[in-house]
Amino acid sequence: MRVFQIQDDWGMEHLQLASRPDPRPGPGEVLLRMKAASLNYRDLLVPGRGYGSFTGNLPLIPVSDGVGEVVEVGAGVTRAQPGDRVCPCFNQGWIAGEPDLERLTRTLGGPIDGTMADLMCLPEGGVVKVAAHLSDEEAATLPCAALTAWSALVTYERLRPGSKVLVQGTGGVALFALQFAKLLGAHVTIISSSDEKIARARALGADAAINYKTTPEWARASREITGGRGFDHIVELGGEKTLPQSLRCIRPGGTLSMIGVLSGSALAAPLGLVVTRQVRLQGITVGHRDGFEAMMRAVQQHRLKPVVDRVFPFEALKDALAYLKSGAHFGKIVIRH
Repeated sequence: MRVFQIQDDWGMEHLQLASRPDPRPGPGEVLLRMKAASLNYRDLLVPGRGYGSFTGNLPLIPVSDGVGEVVEVGAGVTRAQPGDRVCPCFNQGWIAGEPDLERLTRTLGGPIDGTMADLMCLPEGGVVKVAAHLSDEEAATLPCAALTAWSALVTYERLRPGSKVLVQGTGGVALFALQFAKLLGAHVTIISSSDEKIARARALGADAAINYKTTPEWARASREITGGRGFDHIVELGGEKTLPQSLRCIRPGGTLSMIGVLSGSALAAPLGLVVTRQVRLQGITVGHRDGFEAMMRAVQQHRLKPVVDRVFPFEALKDALAYLKSGAHFGKIVIRH
């Protein structure tokens, strides 16, 4: 079978098209013929061993997200059958309950081989059936970006109709957060550096928007949107450069979902605001399989359609990664197998 793998040494230059023997399912396993994969920011970090020892060993098949068709099952399998379309779970060992080190580190695309392969063999407990209305390209976007947004707004939060939510950017997690928050009846503000992307976010349901390039002090500008009260929930994707402003516009008792560190990972924020305003700072690392299945039921019930920016062929993985790095995308970047 065809694979993309990081071989010989770490670094994007060592990411190469190669071949491996076809896998076969053992007891309790399912064999998938992969249909599509999608990219996340972590896929830019893995080739450079960005997660240290938790990245895994070489050779390593990268990319965590995708969708495939079950073509064969091993003995004792009951959760899937040939012909089912399923998404592999990002956290292969986290079925339900609280996170621990083992549950958080058995992840696809490093240290476990990822979705850039024609075939994948996984435990039956590590896959989730896909809603019928989704195309392969749409379904491939769900395992990380969608579940991260769902975990932030549903699993670890209870938004009410009329809750004020701020979402940073227009990438995959951000747009899923927008879509899920609107399903819950929330008022959603988007910040972006692009007026064009803001217009597209408004078409998806965003109630308000701020261009942080033309309005660098967006925390101050957001006070009018919330009537001076502050946001109930902020989906924090920027990290180092955005967290200080997020802390100035979250309401007392509000929740900051810490998801991304796109602007840097150092902590340089007024921590007194966390204490004196009793802000909840909640780290989010994707989520568990039970949450994925709950999210999939919501996606199916509301016939939600993920936003796919661009689709690349399998052989063009490096081009797709370069496009991701450029930041020009709106929504998800997909690889068609």
